[in-house]
Amino acid sequence: MKAKKCRACKSSFTPLRPMQIACSVPCSVKLSAEKRQRKAAQEAREERRSSREALEKVKTRGEHLREAQAAFNAWIRLRDAGDPCISCKRPASWDGQWDAGHYLSRGSSPSLRFEPLNVHKQCLPCNRHQSGFLVAYRLNLIEKIGREKVEWLEGPHEAKKLPIPEIVELKAFYRAEVRRLKKVN
Repeated sequence: MKAKKCRACKSSFTPLRPMQIACSVPCSVKLSAEKRQRKAAQEAREERRSSREALEKVKTRGEHLREAQAAFNAWIRLRDAGDPCISCKRPASWDGQWDAGHYLSRGSSPSLRFEPLNVHKQCLPCNRHQSGFLVAYRLNLIEKIGREKVEWLEGPHEAKKLPIPEIVELKAFYRAEVRRLKKVN
């Protein structure tokens, strides 16, 4: 028979049987152990995947909204990374925490929750301690996006309750955008 290469130790050997893939018993044992490990790893991956899918199915609408909001806020912070705070103009080089501050809050205007024109990078003191510092926010927002768009934001909007599939789609979109922006920066 023609010489073969052992799959375990990579040495050349002459097989005794046509289907022989290892040169010796220790190499056969090693190959069997590797095969068991690969199979166990594959089963563990499948188990984790099925667990994730099961957990995803039992998530409430609120949990999906929180995850989508987190992805959207991360995107806003990356989109405006080089900009100063929308309210107090604190420079982007500030070492503190940045938020994605809503001009019109999620509670007062849920239809604008995921509207990019309504949300801009804001320093934590302005967003959390000064309730958005809205007077300065509005003035700087007019400067940034224009009076017509600010008046559109302040105008009436049709209330919409996003269904779970749309929320999941939004979450996936903004997570992909965050990954894309992180690659660019």
